[in-house]
Amino acid sequence: MPRINRLPDIVANKISAGEVVQRPASVVKELLENAVDAGATRITVSVKEAGKQLVQVIDNGEGMDEEDAARCVERFATSKISSAEELDALGTLGFRGEALASISAVSHFEIRTRRESDSVGIQLRYEGGEPVEKGMAACDPGTMVSVRNLFYNVPARRKFLKTNATEFKHIFESVKAQVLAYPEIQWQMFNDEQELFDFKSTDIFERINFFFGEDFAESLIEVHEDNDFLSLHGYVGKPAMQKRQKSEQFIYVNRRVIQNRMLSQALQQAYGELLIERHTPFALLFLRLDTQQIDVNVHPSKLEVKFEDERSVRTMFYTIIKKAVRSQDFSPDVGGVCFQEGNQDFSRRRSEVNEARLEYHKIPSATSTTGALYSEYRDGDRYEEAPGKTIVSEQKEMFAQEEMFVAERDHFVEPQRELRRSDFVQASGGIADEDLQGEQVSDPKIWQLHNKYIVCQIKTGLMVIDQHVAHERVLYERAVDIMDNNVPNSQQLLFPQKVDLKSWEFEIFEEICGDLERLGFNLSTLGARTVMIEGVPQDVRSGSEAYILQDMIQEYQHNAEKLKLEKRENLAKSYSCRNAIMTGQKLSIDDMRSLIDRLFATKMPYVCPHGRPVIIRISLEQLDRMFGRK
Repeated sequence: MPRINRLPDIVANKISAGEVVQRPASVVKELLENAVDAGATRITVSVKEAGKQLVQVIDNGEGMDEEDAARCVERFATSKISSAEELDALGTLGFRGEALASISAVSHFEIRTRRESDSVGIQLRYEGGEPVEKGMAACDPGTMVSVRNLFYNVPARRKFLKTNATEFKHIFESVKAQVLAYPEIQWQMFNDEQELFDFKSTDIFERINFFFGEDFAESLIEVHEDNDFLSLHGYVGKPAMQKRQKSEQFIYVNRRVIQNRMLSQALQQAYGELLIERHTPFALLFLRLDTQQIDVNVHPSKLEVKFEDERSVRTMFYTIIKKAVRSQDFSPDVGGVCFQEGNQDFSRRRSEVNEARLEYHKIPSATSTTGALYSEYRDGDRYEEAPGKTIVSEQKEMFAQEEMFVAERDHFVEPQRELRRSDFVQASGGIADEDLQGEQVSDPKIWQLHNKYIVCQIKTGLMVIDQHVAHERVLYERAVDIMDNNVPNSQQLLFPQKVDLKSWEFEIFEEICGDLERLGFNLSTLGARTVMIEGVPQDVRSGSEAYILQDMIQEYQHNAEKLKLEKRENLAKSYSCRNAIMTGQKLSIDDMRSLIDRLFATKMPYVCPHGRPVIIRISLEQLDRMFGRK
C-alpha cells in the first residue's frame, strides 16, 4: 500500500493559504494588486474588526465574464502569464494564481463582477473554498470582492492574530503603500464604516501630507535620475526628519513595493554622518529597471526581488541618493544667493554641473552571470568586458566621474564641510582670560547680535548661530537620551508648584505623564485636574516650572495634530522648544561658549529638531568676492 498520497485540493489550498494569507493585511494587499492589474481608476477598501470580520475591495476595472469569474478562484489560474518565459517580462503585480484560491479556502468568500459590455454581472460565493452559490447580480462595471470571517475554519491561525489595533495598522500600511505608488488612481478607505480618506486628486503631495503630517512634503528632497540602465525618482527626507524605524521607507521596483536590505543599507550609507545613530531617513523612491534584470518570483508575498546585477544597482542607487542629499547644504551660507545674482558665469556653470548624468556605459554590463563574475574579481582576477576594459576599471571610472562631478561643483559652490569645535577653539583659544572680562564687544572673535544670534570667527571665515534653535537641538538630543536610557534627571523643588489644567490638557497629561517622569518631572495629581510639580529636569529655568508644563502640553497637542510624531519624539521636541533660550535673551561670553561647545557635541548640529538651520557660514572667499577682492 503506498504511503505517499496526493493531498486533496481543499487541503492543499489551506496549506498554501498559510504562505499567501498570513494575516488580514495579506488579503488586502492581494486584492489591491488584482484591482490595479485590472486597470482600475478608482478603488474602495472597507474593513471591519481589523479585517477579521470583513475585507472588501471594490474597483472599476475591466471586470470578468462568467467563465473567468468561476476560474479565478481555482489554484494556479491566472490571466497574468501563460508560460514560464513570461516571468522575465512581468508587467503586472500578480502572476502566481494562488491568491484568490488561498483566500477563499479560509473564509466566506464572495465575488461580484461585470464587464462594461455586459448588461448584468456575475455573483459567486464560496465557503472554505467550496462553491455554495452562483447567479446573476446587478452591479456596476468592475469587481467587488468580499472576504468575511477570515480563518473561521483554521482556528489555530485565527488564534494567533494580534489585537485589532495591530492588525489594522498592518492593513493601513499595506493600503498606504499602494496609494502612494499609484497617484493616478482615486482611493477611498473605510474602517468600521467610518471614512478615513477619499483621494480624488492625483497630487502626490496631498497624499504625503495626509499620511505623514501637514506640510511634510515641503521638507522633502527630490530625487531624479534617468539613464540607460535605470530610472530612480521620488523623495527622501532631510536629516531632521529621520526616524527610529523603517516603516516610513517606501521603495518600489517597477511600481511594486519591495523590501530589500541591500537598497536600505545603500540609502543609509548615502546619508553617512548626517544620520543620528540608529535612525533612518524617510524615503519614497521609485526604481525602474528592465524586467529581465529582476526576478520577482522569490517569495509568495512578492515583497522580495532579486537583481541580476546587484552591485551595479546598489552602486548607482547609492550614488544618486548621495548626490541628491549632499547637494543640500544643511549649514547654509550666503554665497549661493550672492553669486547667482551677481555672476552670470557662475550661474551658468553650476547649471551645467547640475545637469550632469551618470550613463549606463560607466556601469558593468548586466548581461553576464552576476555571481560568477563578481566572485572572480573579488579573488583578484579581472574579467574582460571589452578590449582594454575590465569590471574593476569600469567601476573605478564611475567613481572617478562622480568625484569629478563633486570637484567641479565644489569649485563654484563652497562644499558642505562639518564644522568642528576645533574651528571655534583655534579661532578664540589664543585670547587671554582678561580680554574676556567686561562687555561682550571687547572680544573681537565672539559676540551676540541683537540678543538673537551668536557671531564668531572660525578658521575659514565667519559663523552665525541662531541661539534659540541651537539650544533647542542640544535639549532635544539630551531629552531623547534621558528617556531612552532612563537617566536620572530630576531636581526637587523647594516649594512645589500647583498647576490647574483645562480638561483637554489633563487628558494629554494623563497620556504622557509616564514619559514626563522619565524626562525628569516629578508630578502628582491633586483633585480632578490639578497637578503638583515637585521636581523638574535640570534644564528647566527656575520660576518657569508651571507655565513650562502647560506650554509643553500645548506644543505636544500641536505636534500630534500637525506632524503625527511618535509619542516620545513629540515630547522631546515639545520639551526642547519650550525650554530653549529665547530670542531677545542676553547671553554672556561664557554662556555663548558653553552653548557652542554643547551644540558641537550633538549628533546633528546643523538643523534644529523641526528642520530649521542652526548655522550659517560666510567664508573669507565669499567676503572677498563681495568686496570685489576676487
